[in-house]
Amino acid sequence: MEMQWWIWLVFGFGLIVLELVLPTFFILWFGIGAVLVSIIAYLAPNLQLDMQVLLWVVFSSITTLLWFKVFRKKKPDTRWTADNVIGEVGLLTATVSEFNKGRVRFQKPILGNEEWICVADAEIPSGERVRITAIEGNTARVTRA
Repeated sequence: MEMQWWIWLVFGFGLIVLELVLPTFFILWFGIGAVLVSIIAYLAPNLQLDMQVLLWVVFSSITTLLWFKVFRKKKPDTRWTADNVIGEVGLLTATVSEFNKGRVRFQKPILGNEEWICVADAEIPSGERVRITAIEGNTARVTRA
């Protein structure tokens, strides 16, 4: 049985469009494999159906493996570590001193909270800008900015 090159092309684009409807990000690679087979079938018109299917399986497997092993490098999620928020500046909403805990508010949430309980080595009146020097559990250690 002979399968025309354009059938592979339609099949490939159909799979790619199906990926837009079903966002699994897995069907895409089979669509790309079918488009590659259509190009090869166009260049080699007497390619048998079993060889075309084999090429489709090989191309789909290669593109899938390339995506998961090479191109999709997983970066560590560093948004939620205390080291990344050192140096952030906020506004003191309650006076803080050496023996009194205060509160500091940030424009954007820091580790999930806009307002933090804070401690300082010296007294800082409310309304001052402060900078985070350390995160100690659920308390921020601050100094004047």
